[in-house]
Amino acid sequence: MSSLGRASAVIGAGTIVSRITGLLRTIVLVSAIGAVNSRAGDAFAVANQLPNNLYAIISTGILTAVIVPQIVKVSADPDGGRAFISKLFTLGTVVLVATTALAMAVAPILVQLYANRFEPDQLALATAFAYWCLPQIFFYGLYALVGETLNARRVFGPFTWAPIVNNVVSIAGFLLFIVVFGSDLVAVSEWTPDAIAWLAGTATLGIVVQAGVLLLFWRRTGIRVRPDFRWRGVGLNHIGRLAGWTFLMVLAGQLAGLVQTLIVGEASGSGASVFAMQNAWLIFMLPYSIIVLSIGTPYFTQLSEHAVAGRDDEVRSDIGRSIRILGLFIVLATAALGVAAIPASRIFTNSSEHAVAAAVVLLCYLVGLIPLAVLFVVQRTFYAYGDTRTPFFFTLFQCVVVVLTALLASALVAGDILPLEYLAAAVALGQSLASVLQVIVASWLLHRRLGDLGMRRTLLTLGRFTLAAIPAGAVGWLTFQLLGGVDGWTVADKLTGAIGTMLIGGACSLVYVAVLALLRAPELTTATDLARRLLKRG
Repeated sequence: MSSLGRASAVIGAGTIVSRITGLLRTIVLVSAIGAVNSRAGDAFAVANQLPNNLYAIISTGILTAVIVPQIVKVSADPDGGRAFISKLFTLGTVVLVATTALAMAVAPILVQLYANRFEPDQLALATAFAYWCLPQIFFYGLYALVGETLNARRVFGPFTWAPIVNNVVSIAGFLLFIVVFGSDLVAVSEWTPDAIAWLAGTATLGIVVQAGVLLLFWRRTGIRVRPDFRWRGVGLNHIGRLAGWTFLMVLAGQLAGLVQTLIVGEASGSGASVFAMQNAWLIFMLPYSIIVLSIGTPYFTQLSEHAVAGRDDEVRSDIGRSIRILGLFIVLATAALGVAAIPASRIFTNSSEHAVAAAVVLLCYLVGLIPLAVLFVVQRTFYAYGDTRTPFFFTLFQCVVVVLTALLASALVAGDILPLEYLAAAVALGQSLASVLQVIVASWLLHRRLGDLGMRRTLLTLGRFTLAAIPAGAVGWLTFQLLGGVDGWTVADKLTGAIGTMLIGGACSLVYVAVLALLRAPELTTATDLARRLLKRG
């Protein structure tokens, strides 16, 4: 367990710094192009979303689900997996180059696909941004391929710390953009070719540097990679079959996201829309990234090793233990962010009114934070056993729910039942509902495969955490009100919003820990050890 704790500390510390610098990056970007009611901001959000979507297919759809368990498996080969990894990297590079070239060739079609409700001038701006953003696909893919290989070889730190360099480059570029072109450029007519190239080019440069930095750590794997176009004989066909299901799974998720973007695009310029939803998702994903990825990633590697060795009892123990530890932190995060939603949203908006609108979207996302953390463990357990087919079906179910709820929200707006300014919030709530239903189905399917997972104990533990979160949330809300509430100083500016969020979160944390100590929660000791290692690393 000590090795897992050290790995979690390395990943956690890197993730915290990465997310903080990422928040600063977004703050500067919002200052440049706005968020709520910004047609230019929504245009950039759509364009910059395209390479991220393809990265999700490459990373989540293939690498995380398939490559990590396979590299763990081939590491026992006489050559340490060198032949397999050389062929894999050669094939991956070819695919990335081809995908990037194809995306560049059809850029106008891709933008039209995601933004067909934009006005012609806004659509043209999004397309111009896309030509500068789409080269990110290659460098995102290279970063994922190298990073997941490092994780599989138990070199966890670089994959987490490399994005910090990306954020620093982006922050510098966006600040210079503001100096040269001004701030809050929300009108489409204000954008010149130079401004477009500077903003989108900075975003792409950050990804290039991020991938380049990660390559500096490759020697730690102990593997020498050579170009090898002989792709037969090392199990790539098997990987293709596994990746086929994960590719379809993530593709289904991207199609569901496409429907959401198309529908929410209708609200561009009239309230929270594409960029505001992305920023709310960024806040929502902050605790997920820091808590779930830092603790869950080392568990996934260990869980894969136990699954490959056929030690099902240890896998079941890994599942219960990881969910309980994740739950300890994620329940607190849900409560704290819930009561601090308005000041937290103010960090990424340019007025208090916009913060309130964005906070509603964030609250709707938060409904699904705990289920998403549980799903991380359940889904990756299937991956550890080489089963990518089952996750496809329960993810497809989730995607259907996402699409249906988004269409329902659109219909409610069309029928004048739901105001247009709440369209993004309704779509976000549908996303959370889908996550709740998905984790129920996924857990049931995993129970059928492995038998008793100890979920009774796990649910009782999560219930204890929720019991502690109720008074913690109440104290956090009281703190927000004592600081002035919606009309107070915590919503007056971006900086005060950040300070207010920390004060409210700190009040929640103190009460939460105190109540758990009174309840003598055994997970508190493990969490204290993890936090101590994290602070030592930091």
